[in-house]
Amino acid sequence: MTQTLNFAHRGANTFAPENTMAAFKKAAQLGVDGLEFDVQLSKDDVPVIIHDEKLDRTTSGQGLVKDFTLVDLQALDAGSWFAPEFSGAEIPTLDQVLDEFRDSDLQFNIELKSGIILYPGLEEAVLKSVSERKLEERALISSFNHYSLVACHELNPAVRTGILYVAGLYEPWNYAKALGCYSVHPLFYHLQYPEIVMGFKEHNLLVYAWTVNEIEYMKLMVAGGIEAIITDRPQDLKKVLTGGI
Repeated sequence: MTQTLNFAHRGANTFAPENTMAAFKKAAQLGVDGLEFDVQLSKDDVPVIIHDEKLDRTTSGQGLVKDFTLVDLQALDAGSWFAPEFSGAEIPTLDQVLDEFRDSDLQFNIELKSGIILYPGLEEAVLKSVSERKLEERALISSFNHYSLVACHELNPAVRTGILYVAGLYEPWNYAKALGCYSVHPLFYHLQYPEIVMGFKEHNLLVYAWTVNEIEYMKLMVAGGIEAIITDRPQDLKKVLTGGI
């Protein structure tokens, strides 16, 4: 059985502010298999990495990400809210993160934040960044906006896509297949039912479970043969995978 992959949710966000270069570098140091992060567009259409549509929670700014240019966004402090030693941390661009880890073995789970706010051109911009660096085989695009996933699949079928979802979908493998998806990304609670996991396996869909932070659930997912776990605590998952706990 292939070992479950360890994806750091927004980077190693218990060590450094989420979705910053410091969090991604720490995750790489921990030996994760991949990075999961969120992408939106700046006012001048640059893909930037930040989770919330509003700047207020994780930066020194206020207002919506879409209303600020890249220069304005990167002038904000995206680290002090977490701890003083991260003062001055920037909101990174997608290009910066891909360039930083281009020569590594890390995989990239790129979540398009195109649900609450629609970003025309987001799909094209993200795919352009990936293809320019020839990272198609290491990139996986996920989103709660499944129209975005269909658009990505049509624009570049070489880049894998995966549906993010919370609800208890009926026979979700059929739905995912209809969208041309490579994987499914369910809230992990739905994977407590063996018949659901079996259905995905029978239809050759990989499962990326989120957000699994408790050790007991990590062990349950690993024992069930889940292909990847997205976690805020990749350091704990690493121990589970190596038999340390």
